[in-house]
Amino acid sequence: MQIDILGIDLAKRVFQLHGAIRGGAVVHRSKVSRPGLMQAIVRLQPRLVVMEACASAHHWARQLEPSGIKVQLISPQFVTPFVKTNKNDRNDAEAIVEAASRPTMRFVAVKSVEQQDIQALHRMRQLLVHQRTAVINHLRGILGERGVVVAKSPARSTAPCRRCSLPRATSSRQHAGACSSSRCNISTSSSGVSKKPTLE
Repeated sequence: MQIDILGIDLAKRVFQLHGAIRGGAVVHRSKVSRPGLMQAIVRLQPRLVVMEACASAHHWARQLEPSGIKVQLISPQFVTPFVKTNKNDRNDAEAIVEAASRPTMRFVAVKSVEQQDIQALHRMRQLLVHQRTAVINHLRGILGERGVVVAKSPARSTAPCRRCSLPRATSSRQHAGACSSSRCNISTSSSGVSKKPTLE
């Protein structure tokens, strides 16, 4: 019998397949290994293959589309409400088919390798910005326990004083109070902040 919708629960080694017709009747259930997945799909010749938009989903979609098989991806958050009883590979594959059968279901566009590369680049940058902020806050906390108040700006907090190599404080008065180097050109006076004359 012709399979209208084939749901695939993706995994690292063993994939669960669930085939059904438009009316919802189940016509196929099987498990296949990773090397045999493509051969199994080509042999079944489903009209539509549906997968969760998770790890490796875009890769398999790009592999199947040249074979003339239509592929659609569903966000995992839309599949979860259709999982029955215990969550396992078999029930997940069935839930994917049921979710794809809904006429108002929203699908995720299949991304090319170039689009995924750009997305990965943005996510890596976001991760580095998050890590940089965490390191700066940690540094500000340590210096704060020693009487040094560092600016929140990453540019100001990481740039050291050219004279004493201490991080720049939020004000010259605070920097002068923390700096113990006689070479520092910032000092305080009774009237405010002034600069020491420097010998070059």
